[in-house]
Amino acid sequence: MPRYPGQEVFRGRQLTPVEYRGAAEFAGQSVVVVGGGASAVQLLGEIAEVADTTWVTRRPPVWREEPFGPEEGRAAVALVADAVREGRSPGSVVGVTGLVVTPWVREARARGVLDRLPVFDRLTPDGVAWDDGRSVRADAVLWATGFRAALGHLAPLGLRGPGGGIRLEGTAVAGEPRVHLVGYGPSASTVGANRAGREAAVALRRLLRPEATLPRSA
Repeated sequence: MPRYPGQEVFRGRQLTPVEYRGAAEFAGQSVVVVGGGASAVQLLGEIAEVADTTWVTRRPPVWREEPFGPEEGRAAVALVADAVREGRSPGSVVGVTGLVVTPWVREARARGVLDRLPVFDRLTPDGVAWDDGRSVRADAVLWATGFRAALGHLAPLGLRGPGGGIRLEGTAVAGEPRVHLVGYGPSASTVGANRAGREAAVALRRLLRPEATLPRSA
């Protein structure tokens, strides 16, 4: 959960998507949804059916009008893979893919649900506020800001490069074949992590027991 001034005095509920159990729990309330990714948009759409919502993002959302198919998906993964090969931070997925405009998105736009505001400067006891004097009352703040790779425990190994990221060759840290990052960069998805997990297992088995071979998958 990001840290913002005033979180300790806010009297409402703060939660992340992990704690979200459905829109019904917010019926009749005022909810601020923070985040510019696909999950934030999806949850915003659900909650807006039963509650008064405000959407805030750090940057204006980039909408993708054209279809997003397998070819576009591969191109997006390639951009993230290029970043980690060069030791740059992989950034967010939506920063590469944009937000796909679906029929629901068009309808929500027409209703004003997706009229976004910049992120507030602080929380107050009764909601959120901006330094320009604007404020919004809120019963709950949903922090749908995505996930950041938890790599702090690896800090003593000095893996980060000048670009702020960790340079990978496949799943292995460049120059350190004993350390593999599964779910970092291009494998930061369920499908990607599953595939990367097998790639890492094969590479480590080969490194530790070069004479052994893994059984073929079914």
